[in-house]
Amino acid sequence: MPDVIHAIQTFNAGRDPERLALKYANMRASPFVFLRGTCHLFYRRLPDVPVLAEAPAVWCCGDLHLQNFGSYMGDNRLAYFDINDFDESALAPASWDLVRFLTSVLVGAGSMDAKKKEAGELCEAFLDGYCLTLVSGKAGWVERESAHGLIGDLLGSLKGRLRPAFLDSRTTLKGKRRRLRVDNGKALPASDAARAKVTQLIGELAASRDDPRFYEVLDVARRIAGTGSLGVDRYVILVRGKGLPDGNYLLDLKEALPSSLTPYLKIPQPAWKTEAERAVAVERRMQVVSAAFLQPIRVGKRAYVLRDLQPTSDRISLDVGRSGFDAVRGGIAEMGRILASAQLRSGGRDGSAIADALIAFGQGAWRTALLGAARACAGQVEKDWAAYCTAYDDGAFAEAGGAQSG
Repeated sequence: MPDVIHAIQTFNAGRDPERLALKYANMRASPFVFLRGTCHLFYRRLPDVPVLAEAPAVWCCGDLHLQNFGSYMGDNRLAYFDINDFDESALAPASWDLVRFLTSVLVGAGSMDAKKKEAGELCEAFLDGYCLTLVSGKAGWVERESAHGLIGDLLGSLKGRLRPAFLDSRTTLKGKRRRLRVDNGKALPASDAARAKVTQLIGELAASRDDPRFYEVLDVARRIAGTGSLGVDRYVILVRGKGLPDGNYLLDLKEALPSSLTPYLKIPQPAWKTEAERAVAVERRMQVVSAAFLQPIRVGKRAYVLRDLQPTSDRISLDVGRSGFDAVRGGIAEMGRILASAQLRSGGRDGSAIADALIAFGQGAWRTALLGAARACAGQVEKDWAAYCTAYDDGAFAEAGGAQSG
């Protein structure tokens, strides 16, 4: 059995079979989706080159790629566009987030309808935005009033979004009582045991809040979202919120697992109490405003991250054929600025580099070497995906499907 296949099977062992089968099927679709689903493999394959070892230590998303930027509702109830996934977050060389993102551009070129030359130009645009922001030494942010281009269009479209319409897309309404939909490809039924576990957990949280009725659980389902985390213990929870039926809220509860970066890091990490505390702490440091309801929750030996459920469609359309190359380039350059701002904002915390070190890094002559490393990573991803496709088609992952879990 090829090493890559064994590594994937071992990493995903024990996950919810029904959602794991979806993950494996999705990974067969393209090298870009495969990259998203194999963060653990990416860092295992990371080239041994100076640019990936000598960059200053920063707080990293860890799984930075084209689809891990999006809009979200902050705890101040305003919409922002930012990095929005911190499952793999860690203190790591600044170049690690860079090389993963650039690799995603190179292997994702086909999904963006971008030619090879255009993909190279998009990488340069990302690095331009990143370096110029680092050198400025000043962290920025993107919200509705300051956004432009594709991001401005996205945030502008959210202005008229009404809660009832969003709830209607995720629930069914009988009289004045809502129930979660499990027929839309976004959720699966939860077992009675899982419902009881989640209800008890949220009930314990509610007891410590000023308005415990807000967290009254009305329904629970297993959530289908993302690629890398499919099969992890994850739920969408319908709570009473501000009242029935249109004041209800949807919450996302997701188990936090160890970062895929940890086995390959030589930088000492803080002694987090749980993996959820790590993910939440890094998110709070890197984002300009925290997501609504964001908090870590511990249940015995397991830890979860709770947050407001965000629609997975709230990302910009990185389609050159539809949006035009200049618009896509502008959006990706903004992503570079966002990453640099997140690193500056979180600088000087628990061992991360201070602004002066980041400014110096932004002025360094490392771009050519980094782009070379990204191309090497992209080539490795293509080879690993080809091996995966052969194994998948031969039935190596057929046992992923099965009875309901959780």
